[in-house]
Amino acid sequence: MGQKAQARHILVATEEKCNQLKEKIEGGEDFAEIAKVHSICPSSKDGGALGEFGPGAMVEEFDKVVFSAEVNSVQGPVKTDFGYHLLEVTSRTE
Repeated sequence: MGQKAQARHILVATEEKCNQLKEKIEGGEDFAEIAKVHSICPSSKDGGALGEFGPGAMVEEFDKVVFSAEVNSVQGPVKTDFGYHLLEVTSRTE
């Protein structure tokens, strides 16, 4: 079978914006609602949900975080060619 993960993310253009949104989430604001309002990724309409995927399905920077970070903790900013992401792994199987 191999590893699988489900994750959601928020994509913004600047590291500063990413840090501001992370503070809001850590302060208790809802990740999905912030994604709907601020994320520039089409997944924003689904609260940033990316569905289930295995290693190699996403860019390398994503994979490193998704397959190592603690589940249900917000990680980031993670810089990719697309911009800056906040990532939250919602589930992972080995």
